[in-house]
Amino acid sequence: MSAAFQQGAFLKTLLGIGEDGKPRPYALGHFFIAYNIESFTELPKFKKTVGDICRQLRASKKAPGAKRIYTPWEKEYDVSVERKDKGVPVDDVLQKQLVELRDRYNLKQYKFEFE
Repeated sequence: MSAAFQQGAFLKTLLGIGEDGKPRPYALGHFFIAYNIESFTELPKFKKTVGDICRQLRASKKAPGAKRIYTPWEKEYDVSVERKDKGVPVDDVLQKQLVELRDRYNLKQYKFEFE
């Protein structure tokens, strides 16, 4: 629905590769909707059904070589826990830019673990 509403990329066009095989930018869209769950069903029943669906999906047969089946937001949650414990990774280019900005503006109070 998000692609249709804003005429964005979908299916193969999300690969960022044109029919000619060359890289091309793509219009990635998002769609948000809010429901009052209790307009449809009782909240505890809804939560139980969603939990049942997720548990059944995770218990499905995995693709060859796959360690597990993820349900929505599990990967993002795992990353958030890791980042909370270990911090956000900063690549070499950004590290250099941060040091240059600090030095240019004489912000000596800032020390970086990566130096």
